[in-house]
Amino acid sequence: MSQNPSLINEDIDLNLLRSLPFSYLKNNQLLPVNNRNGKLTAYICDHRGLFALRELAKTHKAEPDPIHTNPEHITELINQIFSQLGSAQDVMDRIEDNEFSSVATEFESPKDLIELTEEAPIIRLLNALIQQAIKEKASDIHIEPYEKDLEVRFRIDGILRKVITPPKIIKDALVSRVKIMAGLDIAEKRLPQDGRIRLIAGGRDIDMRVSIVPTTHGERAVLRILDREQGLKGLWELGLSKQQERIIENLVKRPNGIILVTGPTGSGKTTTLYAALNRIDRDERNIITVEDPVEYQLKGVGQIQVNPKIGLTFASGLRSILRQDPDVIMVGEIRDVETAEIAIQASLTGHLVLSTLHTNDASSAITRLLDMNIEPFLIASSLTAVLAQRLVRTLCPQCRESYTPTAEESSYFDHQIKPSSLNKGRGCGYCADSGYSGRTGIFELLRVDNEVRRLITSRMDSQTIKDYTLSTGMPSLFSDGLLKASQGITTLEEVLRVTLRDYVEA
Repeated sequence: MSQNPSLINEDIDLNLLRSLPFSYLKNNQLLPVNNRNGKLTAYICDHRGLFALRELAKTHKAEPDPIHTNPEHITELINQIFSQLGSAQDVMDRIEDNEFSSVATEFESPKDLIELTEEAPIIRLLNALIQQAIKEKASDIHIEPYEKDLEVRFRIDGILRKVITPPKIIKDALVSRVKIMAGLDIAEKRLPQDGRIRLIAGGRDIDMRVSIVPTTHGERAVLRILDREQGLKGLWELGLSKQQERIIENLVKRPNGIILVTGPTGSGKTTTLYAALNRIDRDERNIITVEDPVEYQLKGVGQIQVNPKIGLTFASGLRSILRQDPDVIMVGEIRDVETAEIAIQASLTGHLVLSTLHTNDASSAITRLLDMNIEPFLIASSLTAVLAQRLVRTLCPQCRESYTPTAEESSYFDHQIKPSSLNKGRGCGYCADSGYSGRTGIFELLRVDNEVRRLITSRMDSQTIKDYTLSTGMPSLFSDGLLKASQGITTLEEVLRVTLRDYVEA
């Protein structure tokens, strides 16, 4: 018997593990390694594991060969190995056709659901999907029923990719399993439902937001994945230039004013707000947020979860926050006139306010506030900066290669940036042949100076404001993207994908 040896992945027989439930191994603190020469070798840490190993060895007609280790080590090994047990497609391929047929009857009533074990094929499949999504760093899992088939897609680095096409017969069972995990009503199939799932996957704390909506071909489910283990990003990790980072750090030290972050859904606005909050001294300033939902837990920050069902909206939450003696307020999103008015009044009465808006660029945020019938002089007095952003995929470090740009590609660059070479991803196993791995931001930062205030009070349109800010040297989203493409961070194709509309209009 060995004591606390190191784990060699090549020695582990994954086929031996695939037949054993994760909970069985974890409860017994047992990790079988291989079955060779009539000996079943396994890691154990106490009598439970030894007993389980003896029983397992009997079924394999082998002699038990225990390797003793400590509980922490064996848990780490189990999590590590189970994250390598294959994709959802592998799991689906191992499920027999007759098992899929039985799935439709397994989910007929809540009682049946509660009694299901993790050996049920639908549970094995959903667990594998979640595990694969986490391993591939997907942000969303889409379960989509159509007229003749069922598709499961992952959103990875902002792009949807088909993962598996299970038999359509299991669509109700798969969504019902998601509902059970999220604590939703499985009998309600006519109305949209929202819920949350929190679980441990491979030793990592994972939070998932679940949305179920009825469609003509069945219920559609989307699971938004939030990996709590990744932690918050710093301003320096977002892709901001040194100058932009320095300006934002100075702005969040101010005692009052409004800082807005704008962009479409999924452009990383909330991540930027959290990164900015992280630069504020939380010991000396009272910071309170109202969010939908609360995505990260911030130490030293009071965070309020919006709940419209009980009347807790952004506006009502913000109004209550003002009675909590705050120094800094973060509002997840300015969605209506009431929220905008309260946020502006808060900034004018000595509070620093951070929030988001859905607009295409920085100058459009001002137009949006004017369209809400906010008085121009109030906007000019309270707004200090608007940061517009998009997310672009970054090139895979394993297969990135340079090439000479064509004349058409060179035409996108102005005289200040004329790269002699650009980069692209060839595609490899590391990036799933996409050529990209991870994302970074491209930004335009509009600072509200005296001239911008004059343009706001004169009710000038967003293009006039943008023309002025560009003349002062503010990089646009498009030009910031071109700079990152010239530096080999991303590709020109990717920059055009997310900013083509801005380029055409310019």
